[in-house]
Amino acid sequence: MNYKKIIKDGIVNNNPVLVQLIGLCSVLAVSINIQNAIAMGLAVIFVTTLSNLTISLIRKVVPSKIRIPIYIVVIATFVTLVDMFLNAYVPAVYASLGLFIPLIVVNCLILARAESFASKNTIFPSIVDGFSNGFGYLVAIVILAFFRELIGSGKLLGYTVLPGFNPMKLFAMPPGAFIILGLMIFALNAFKQRKEA
Repeated sequence: MNYKKIIKDGIVNNNPVLVQLIGLCSVLAVSINIQNAIAMGLAVIFVTTLSNLTISLIRKVVPSKIRIPIYIVVIATFVTLVDMFLNAYVPAVYASLGLFIPLIVVNCLILARAESFASKNTIFPSIVDGFSNGFGYLVAIVILAFFRELIGSGKLLGYTVLPGFNPMKLFAMPPGAFIILGLMIFALNAFKQRKEA
């Protein structure tokens, strides 16, 4: 198994947000600031990694006709753990993420990795795949949040970093998220084309 390829695919070549364009609902909604983006990204890494691990362990005993509902129950279990942890230990982040943590259950990224990779591979490659795809999600959402927070408010992590800067409120709203996401996709594609040439 080529682990380097699995990692590179999850983070760059087949990035869930910038290449596959999956999980965009939460990406666009939560990327208002870096703190929310990091919390959501870490939650996705946790759920994706442990779901892949569990599904890889049970893949041979799950009947194919009911595999998708079983995968959803596995994913929901880990999402519930994340939800309870955030509610108990980081209530401010929990309140700002709101409904988007429970919606991880139906995030296409996690179910897609479970169905296309973890259900067909052994434990360690499945863990690596889950982590690298979750990390690719984290990288994309944090970069998006960085630019949205900086341009939309002139702040980073709540601290003013551009004194005298007139914030462009458009970037704090959904249209700004789409603009920045489009520029990120363009930059990744340009980078990959230049590397291939």
